[in-house]
Amino acid sequence: MGHDVEYSATFNDSELMAIAKKEGRVLLTRDLELFQRCASKGIDAFYVEGANEAARLAELAERFKFPLTINLEVSRCPKCNTQLRSAPKETVAGKVEDKTYAYYSEFWQCLGCGQVYWQGAHWEKIRGTLREAEENLRKRF
Repeated sequence: MGHDVEYSATFNDSELMAIAKKEGRVLLTRDLELFQRCASKGIDAFYVEGANEAARLAELAERFKFPLTINLEVSRCPKCNTQLRSAPKETVAGKVEDKTYAYYSEFWQCLGCGQVYWQGAHWEKIRGTLREAEENLRKRF
């Protein structure tokens, strides 16, 4: 969705807090104890409570005032957080499966790690999650 985020399941709480403080990031967590530790140390954090992806996304959209839309012009790589760019189809030949190459015509590539993306079958699930998050926001107001 174009937001500068960093995710790691390998860092411990102290490392997460140090990164958030050093880089001026908001630490998003579902761990109440970690949230409270951040608050006591003056580290910007947000406790995410939603029961599912859509509810959590709605909470974040409400708190940080961002639209629940995907703009591929500003999207970032989920693997390395670097911006994506539109990639002409011929430049991804050999980087995606032959069936994917034959079926899809629009591709995006990460400027950092080179990962190639396209709007495959999983996009319907993504769109559904965004619609559900929008519904959650409407119910809140």
